[in-house]
Amino acid sequence: MNRFKTQILFTLLSGIILSSCVAKKEYDALFNEKTSLENENAELKEKLEVAEEKISRLEVQVQEYKGKSEATQKDLDFLTEQFNTVKGEYDRISQLYNNLLSNSSQLNTDLAQQQQRLLAIQDDLEIEKKRNQELAEDLSKREARVAELEKLIADKDAAVQRLKRQVTDALLNFNENELTVEVKNGKVYVSLAEKLLFGSGSTKVDDQGANALKQLATALKGNSEINIMVEGHTDNVPISKTSQYMNDNWDLSVMRATSIVRILVTNGVNPETITASGRSEFSPVAINNTPENKALNRRTEIILTPKLDELFQILETY
Repeated sequence: MNRFKTQILFTLLSGIILSSCVAKKEYDALFNEKTSLENENAELKEKLEVAEEKISRLEVQVQEYKGKSEATQKDLDFLTEQFNTVKGEYDRISQLYNNLLSNSSQLNTDLAQQQQRLLAIQDDLEIEKKRNQELAEDLSKREARVAELEKLIADKDAAVQRLKRQVTDALLNFNENELTVEVKNGKVYVSLAEKLLFGSGSTKVDDQGANALKQLATALKGNSEINIMVEGHTDNVPISKTSQYMNDNWDLSVMRATSIVRILVTNGVNPETITASGRSEFSPVAINNTPENKALNRRTEIILTPKLDELFQILETY
């Protein structure tokens, strides 16, 4: 625009100079003004170029800022979304916290009850622990007593076997159908047939029987660790004749046992360890239906029992 004005002025001036023949002074003035305007025009053109360059740079910056603004907006949208999510979680946790606060009193009460239960359980555990310790100690003592008892029983069994051998050795010269020696229930049973000791219906021991009893007494005398039971036995046939002192098989079985006891005691057996008894016909070893079975039932059993005082003392501690 300034350039256009300058051209118009220049044309007018030229026309004025040519047509009117103005004075040189006026011409110089106009020329100087023209030169001044041209310089000004050049200066303005230079400033315009600088301004256009700045505008170009600003446009680039605007585009850059616009891109940054869009990125910032995206970040802002993302952060807003995250904020809303976090705020929702915060609200939920805040609600839970408020609920916990409202329930804290009940929780404290429950906790106190649980602590009381725990203390009670601990007390019970201590009591149970002490009881178990006592049981363990008692068990140890019982095991020691059982071991002692087992040893004592083993010793008694060994003593019974020794006694059986001792009695068997003392009676080796008698037949098995006359006399037997066996162990039953921890006792030694010496069973003597009637024919070895007595005549039919008699209570007097004959010479052969007395000899057997003397040998047995020799094996037993001096042994204070046994109890001796002499049992008389009969069959079921009633005695053939009664007397003032013998009315039935009861009397016969007892009197025969007494006769045997007297021979044993006379030959050294301690009378304090021996007992006489009769079982009559009521403890048979066979059915009384044949002569042979009846002969088996007519017998005398000498039962040798080890004294069990120590064993009973141990058993009393249980």
